[in-house]
Amino acid sequence: MITFSEKKDIDPAQLATLYAQAPWATGRTPVEIREMLTQTDLAVSAWDGARLVGFGRVLTDYIYRASIWDVIVDRDYQGQDIGTQLVQRMLHHPSLKRVELFWLCTRDKQAFYEKLGFSSKEQTGMVWARAKHAQAE
Repeated sequence: MITFSEKKDIDPAQLATLYAQAPWATGRTPVEIREMLTQTDLAVSAWDGARLVGFGRVLTDYIYRASIWDVIVDRDYQGQDIGTQLVQRMLHHPSLKRVELFWLCTRDKQAFYEKLGFSSKEQTGMVWARAKHAQAE
């Protein structure tokens, strides 16, 4: 049975193992993950017993904007609605009920997020990448 938690005291090594399945999370270390968790406003995780099988997090001002990051489900558990439940728990969390707009970035899961009500039609985002600018210096 899958259970969900909002506790941020996740073992960073467990989350690093989960992140290792995603190309967008390459190179994340337990030390950095521990710090990231302390700076995250809301984290939602999915568990099969003691095994971390899903994760997502939110950064927010709690009024106007929130951004959803790092939604991931273990390959062995995909197709069981865990990703949908993670996102729904973030979107409908009581502490975020006043947030006007939720943002997220995805490279290959647009269809999944569109099923949850997200739209790419309002895209106005831009990105500044430190790694790209460091090479020019």
